Amino acid sequence: MSNISNNLRKLREIKKISQEKLARLADVSNNTIIKIEAGKNQNPTLDTLKKVAKILEVSVDELIK
Repeated sequence: MSNISNNLRKLREIKKISQEKLARLADVSNNTIIKIEAGKNQNPTLDTLKKVAKILEVSVDELIK
């Protein structure tokens, strides 16, 4: 699993947000969140990363490091 997969799951769980809720709040598909966390999408778009990072209250750098 990639760093982004691990980081996304860890940060999402810290915030106690479900995959579905994160997807809705970030205005991305639930499938996108599922694929990123599963490591099936290791190159999400910058737009997706920005939206997710904003909801998780972290920088894009923190999300991908």
